[in-house]
Order: sequence, then C-alpha cells, then structure tokens
Amino acid sequence: MSRKLKKIRQDAVKRSNAVKGGQLAEQLAPFLPNFPCNPADAHFMGQPIDYIAFTGLCEKGTVDEILLIEVKTGSSQLSQREKGIRQAVEAGKIRYVEYRIN
Repeated sequence: MSRKLKKIRQDAVKRSNAVKGGQLAEQLAPFLPNFPCNPADAHFMGQPIDYIAFTGLCEKGTVDEILLIEVKTGSSQLSQREKGIRQAVEAGKIRYVEYRIN
C-alpha cells in the first residue's frame, strides 16, 4: 500500500471516530453538567438541530420557554444550516402552526 493511500485511510478513520464521538456526545449531553434544561424536557431530533426542549413542562406541566439546542464538541463550529436556524430564531421568524387532517 502506498504511503499516500495509507495516510488517506488513517485520515478517514480519524474523521469517522470524531463523528462517532460527536454523535455519542449529542446523546449524552442532557445528562452532563450545565445542560440548559431538565433532560426530561429535551427531545432529540438529530437534524437539523439536536434538541428541542420545552422547559418547565415535566416539572410544572406548563411551558416556560422553548429551546432549540445544538450540541457541539471540541472546536467544532456551527454549519451554515445551523447558523441559518439560529439567525431565523434571533430574528423572530418562528411561529406555531396547527395542521389538521380531516
């Protein structure tokens, strides 16, 4: 095997392990210190945002706030899609829609 091919394979394994570690961290995040809400209020979505949380729902039965939570590890950055979601929320471009099927 050539050195170049070996280096490419090593890089692929390294990247794959980083992705797996990030996915594990996403699943464990609600149970780690300083998570922004009660884990019981957080619902995993995975894409395009990691969690949606309804703070207060489990303890009081009423929603105090709705959080969109993106979990990041190490030096990872928000993707363009994630930045777009953050910008839409910050601009107030969010609404509740009731969709009925008759």
